[in-house]
Amino acid sequence: MSPEEARAVATLRAPETIRERCARLLSLALRGALDEFEIRLDLLDGVVDRVVALTRARYPDLAVPYHSRWRHFDAGGVPRLARLDAALATRGADEAARARIDLAVVSVLLDAGAGPRWRYTDAAGHTLGRSEGLAVASLELFLAGAFSSDPAAPLRADAAGLEALEPARLAAALQVREDNPLVGLEGRAALLNSLGAALRADPERFGADPPRPGGLLDALRGEADGDRIPARALLASLLEGLGSIWPGRVRIGDVNLGDVWPHPALSGPGLADRYVPFHKLSQWLAYSLFEPLEAAGLTVTGADELTALAEYRNAGLLLDAGVLVPRDPGALERAHLPAAPIVVAWRALAVALVDRLAPVVRERLGVAPEEFPLARVLEGGTWAAGRAIAHERRPDGRPPLTIISDGTVF
Repeated sequence: MSPEEARAVATLRAPETIRERCARLLSLALRGALDEFEIRLDLLDGVVDRVVALTRARYPDLAVPYHSRWRHFDAGGVPRLARLDAALATRGADEAARARIDLAVVSVLLDAGAGPRWRYTDAAGHTLGRSEGLAVASLELFLAGAFSSDPAAPLRADAAGLEALEPARLAAALQVREDNPLVGLEGRAALLNSLGAALRADPERFGADPPRPGGLLDALRGEADGDRIPARALLASLLEGLGSIWPGRVRIGDVNLGDVWPHPALSGPGLADRYVPFHKLSQWLAYSLFEPLEAAGLTVTGADELTALAEYRNAGLLLDAGVLVPRDPGALERAHLPAAPIVVAWRALAVALVDRLAPVVRERLGVAPEEFPLARVLEGGTWAAGRAIAHERRPDGRPPLTIISDGTVF
């Protein structure tokens, strides 16, 4: 890459750029200069009330955990993670952490929107849909050794095992049938295959015997200041190590930028100036690695440098609550590609508005930012409120704006 290209890539991977670009689109919307949405900022206080009430109802003691994949494995109050804990009980702390990192990575990458019709029935007969269904399915796949190339070492995800995973096998494991369709099945399988290739290509980050996501533990420990690793360094490692897995995205030089999209309201002379980065799945993954890393003795610092997740629950909350008003009402009746300006604007406004409401939520809950970072506001919180209001508005709980997904964005 040229120096200019390298600077542009670094800019679009930085969490402060996510905030800056999203805030820029919010500023345009507040001035009435954004083509896709008007803003009813007077209704944001009602959203805060909803988030505060739901947080208190879900966590009366306000001991809110991080918003992460780990919340979904025990969906419905079923202690499924106990099986993993028991299986790892004889491993050392580091190897147990590596296994949990392996699980978190593959589970998050399978977590793009499943669509309203798909359901998964677990071994005990509990049926779940959407994100929780995908989490439970991925946990059962992991426990069965589906992501490992070595039957004698089932509790891992390694390069060879991921590269060999075929769509038909994934479809069978996820119980996909004509009457139980899963959005983006082929894309999910391809993403896991690409993950395997990315692990193999970066032994310094993921290890070589075998290459696996859990190798990140050792790489991050090598970067840590004592036992402290900044959240932004964790995100940077994920973006650098896994950037090649995303299909058909914006490139600068030979670098695939992943969840980065142009918006027509943005312009400038620099290579990065017209783009809004979100890195939704990468940030969701970073949040989901806090707990395994902490269990291995690392302390993740600066969690609030990461942003709200630009996905359809946080964004849907604001649209369903009337804070975001489409200038074209018919837009809600059509399906849109992830690159459509209305989708990019919707996601950007959600990130910027969650940043505005988070301090007010903390104030009303009586908690300090250092004890209640954004990852807890989301969990308490905005994601759950987005799901709740979606079910109030639509029987199947689908998001208010329909996105044509390939299984690798949301």
